[in-house]
Amino acid sequence: MLSPHSTCVVKTIATTYNILVLAVLAMLPGSALAELAMIEVCASCHAEDGSGVGFEFVPIIAGTPASHLEEALYAYQDGARRCVGVPVMCEAAALLSDADIAELAQHYSAMRRISSGETFDKALAQTGEAIHEEHCAKCHVLPHDENVGNALGIPLHGQRSAYLRMALGAYMTGDRVALMPAMAEKLKLLDAEKIDALANYYASYDPLPENASPSQ
Repeated sequence: MLSPHSTCVVKTIATTYNILVLAVLAMLPGSALAELAMIEVCASCHAEDGSGVGFEFVPIIAGTPASHLEEALYAYQDGARRCVGVPVMCEAAALLSDADIAELAQHYSAMRRISSGETFDKALAQTGEAIHEEHCAKCHVLPHDENVGNALGIPLHGQRSAYLRMALGAYMTGDRVALMPAMAEKLKLLDAEKIDALANYYASYDPLPENASPSQ
């Protein structure tokens, strides 16, 4: 049986191969094969269900509003997001046309929202909830909120904690650019302990409607 590290290496090699295939097929406008290859490239890391199972630093994208997915893909293309945890992401995003980005965003946004299903520390989650309400709730609403598609920030509840720690760290080191001055100011207020509390809070989210209140 392959170790988690070996599995990740194998999957990354497969993703790189798929990117090369996509680069060739992309030269055939309107090709159904190109569309299939594009989905397969994403599935190599994000899985067919958008869960990103097997990759610690790959986010869950299933059920994320299309507007937020489009914004993220364009950020990878223009360098506002540098691919720190998964370098192959920038290689894949660079090949996408505007139409590709719109299609992928619709594909994953139409999926059922899922959660990482991680265990979490209840006390830390409650601390994280207070931090979220004070600094993050205005822009980052719950995934099941009826206005989530119009929110300024991407939904964070249910997201993989390792990815959140990596992403927040990337903002602090300048490897990601905060798109709004208000977010940049909020990030200055965070430290490792607050990030850990936030990660536990977001991990506590259960996407099922009857269990949708985090940190309970």
